[in-house]
Amino acid sequence: MSSLSAYHASCPSIKNILLLDSEGKRVAVKYYSDDWPTNSSKLAFEKYIFTKTLKTSARFEAEIAVFENNNVIYKFVQDLHFFVTGGDDENELILASVLQGFSDAVALLLRDNVDKREALENLDLILLCLDEIVDGGMILETDSSVIAGKVATHTMDAEAPLSEQTITQAWATAREHLTRTLLK
Repeated sequence: MSSLSAYHASCPSIKNILLLDSEGKRVAVKYYSDDWPTNSSKLAFEKYIFTKTLKTSARFEAEIAVFENNNVIYKFVQDLHFFVTGGDDENELILASVLQGFSDAVALLLRDNVDKREALENLDLILLCLDEIVDGGMILETDSSVIAGKVATHTMDAEAPLSEQTITQAWATAREHLTRTLLK
């Protein structure tokens, strides 16, 4: 076993982060695992965990459940359902810290106005949030204020020259330019 694969084996990893609405429909999702190779298998998983968790009281504290050999930590805020999935051998406290970091960063970015409409209007911020938290399944950051700060910095630097932007910023800038051209 190479040192890199040993590092990956010992380092906690995330399989997916899901943000669903109160009907189980996608708001923002990111998959970091090949456990669900097709879009239909991803949608089936989302529907399955949404249905299984719907009647729980995860409004004030995160709950944990095991579904299909996966630890799923979840929390509901207003009409949004936050889920973080890891393998059944992953540490639940680490998964919970990822969930807490994500939900708190979203609350900071949406100025505590956490609902579906506001989330959809600020979807770019939520997707940037996911990019700051996890990369390829590896956990990068769980501190909500650090995550929100990095996302806010990304959005403020959109006017910087492309050569000085990160990949995420460059994509966001390119998307803005494309949107402007299409709307003209």
